[in-house]
Amino acid sequence: MRTVILTICLIALVACLDNRVDDVNGNPSSAISITGDQLCLIVPKLKKAKCDLYAGYLNKTFQKFSSSFTSKLQVAHFLAQMCHESGGLQWFKEFASGKAYEGRKDLGNTHPGDGVKYKGRGPIQITGRYTYEKCGKYLGLDLVNNPTLLEQPENGFKSAAWFWCVFKPKLNSYAAKDDIKMCTKLVNGGYNGLTSRKEYLKKAKVALKI
Repeated sequence: MRTVILTICLIALVACLDNRVDDVNGNPSSAISITGDQLCLIVPKLKKAKCDLYAGYLNKTFQKFSSSFTSKLQVAHFLAQMCHESGGLQWFKEFASGKAYEGRKDLGNTHPGDGVKYKGRGPIQITGRYTYEKCGKYLGLDLVNNPTLLEQPENGFKSAAWFWCVFKPKLNSYAAKDDIKMCTKLVNGGYNGLTSRKEYLKKAKVALKI
């Protein structure tokens, strides 16, 4: 009997270790993680290979922001908003030229050409010189001189988490309350695409077993 119990405990321990995320030094972390299969459930149009790749990037992001993402519900809301904004993790650059942002001092666009240069990038659409500068400083990236770095998925996911956890930290508070309307308003400025965001949230909750 003791042998059976010990075997069961060892199997459970191995399962837990397989699902953990290690930090940059290889040390065990309590950060929430996601698998490629789970991501495929949330974004079924995304190919399996890309889901696996993106899951790896997301897990590094959750590790970096582990002190902010403390529940699966918060992660589910983050994924839902990000998936909607990026068309199912397909778009990491705004379609529009960015000329509409030219001269927008509220975005920090004080130099000629800033509107186009600092148009929306990343899966949650970082926009404006001021935001690029703040985000880049936090992530250790020169986004002022190299704004297209946010079109790279690994950097894009980190920029989205920065926006969520640092730039607009109230997002995590509303996510913890399962308030998708307020999350949408803080991300979008209104309630555009609310139905789509709700659908992604529903899928995320199923995938993460919430």
